[in-house]
Amino acid sequence: MREQVIAHKVGNRSGIGKHRRSSESAQRPARRESGGAALVARLRSLLGYVPAFLKLVAAIVIGILIFASYRTAASASFFQVRKVEVQGTDRVSADEVQTLVRKEVEKAGVWNADLKSLSAKVEKLPWVRTAVVSRVLPDGVRVRITERVPRAVVRTASGRFRWIDDDAVLLGEMLPGDQMPPFFLRGLNEDDPEGARAENRERVAKFVALQQDWDASGLSERVSEVNVIDVRDIRAQLAGDDSHIEVRLGSQDYGKRLKDALEVLDAQRQSPRGALISYIDLSQGRRAIVGLTSGAHANASARLPGPESTNGKTVERDAVVGMLREKAIAAVNRTGDSRPGRERSDSSRVAEKKSDKTKAPERGRP
Repeated sequence: MREQVIAHKVGNRSGIGKHRRSSESAQRPARRESGGAALVARLRSLLGYVPAFLKLVAAIVIGILIFASYRTAASASFFQVRKVEVQGTDRVSADEVQTLVRKEVEKAGVWNADLKSLSAKVEKLPWVRTAVVSRVLPDGVRVRITERVPRAVVRTASGRFRWIDDDAVLLGEMLPGDQMPPFFLRGLNEDDPEGARAENRERVAKFVALQQDWDASGLSERVSEVNVIDVRDIRAQLAGDDSHIEVRLGSQDYGKRLKDALEVLDAQRQSPRGALISYIDLSQGRRAIVGLTSGAHANASARLPGPESTNGKTVERDAVVGMLREKAIAAVNRTGDSRPGRERSDSSRVAEKKSDKTKAPERGRP
C-alpha cells in the first residue's frame, strides 16, 4: 500500500506574501544622495544660521583677496613693457614716441597702462593729430599715429617760419629741404593760441582760399606774404623788387582787387613816382588809392581834385602832398630860426623890443 504524506498547512498564502514584502522593505537600504548635492544641502543649512553681516564681511574679504591677486599678477615682470611699435610716422620722430610710451608704462606695466591718458600725451607732440594706443599682451604696446597735414608757413612775431595745419596748430620749423610755399602767412594770434583757436582757424581757412585762388590765376608769384590779422581787411605784401609795397584788399574780391592793383603798379612803374609807391589801397573796391614814400617821410594819400586815370583805374595825386611837405620843411630849415643862438632868454628879448621902440622915433625925424 502507498503511503500518503499529508502536508501541513502553514497558513494563508496571502499572509505569507504580506510578510515577505514587509521584511524585504525593512531590509532594503535607503537611497544615497550624490556627494555634491549633499554638500550643497549642508552648506545651505549652515548658512541659514550665519547672520547677514557675517556674509557681507566674508564677501568683502574674498573681494580683497581677488583684487590683491590681480594687482600682483598685473605688476609682475611678465607684463613689463619690452616692445613699443609705432606706425604711421613720417615727420613725427618714432624714437620720441617710444621714449614717451616707455616712460609712462614702465611703472604700471602693460596690463595696468592708462591707454586714454597715454594717447592724450602722444597727441601733444608736434605733427601728431591723433594717436591710438593699444596693448599687445603680454609685454607690448602699439601706437598708430595720424599726422597733421601742413597747409601753410606762418611767420611768427619773433621772425621764425613754422608750418601750420588747418586747425591753426603750430608745427615744426620750416627746414631748408622743405618745398617753399608760394607765400607766407602772417597775423595769427600768438598771445592766446588756445583761446583764439577758432579765430586762427578762420584766418588759416581764408589764407588757404586765397592761395588756391591766386595759384589758379597766376598771381601767387607776385606776393611774398599775406597779413590776415583782420579777415575783413586782408593785406598782401608784394615780392621781389616790389617787396616794399603793400596791397590792401579789404574783405572780398581778393583775386580781382589784387589783379587791379598790380595793373596800377605796372602802369605807374615808368612814371617819376613809380619808385615812391608804398601801398595801393583797394579795400573800398571802387578807387585805387596810391600811397607814396618820399625819403624817410611816408605820405598819406589825399583825395585831391583832378585825379588822373591809368588804364581805367583812378590814381590819387597824393604825391602833391609830399612835395608840399618837403618844400615846407626845406623852407623852415633855411630860415634864421635854425641859426645858433635862436633860443634866447626872455630878458634879452625884452631889451631888444625896448631898443626897437627907442630907435623908431629917430627913424621918423627929418
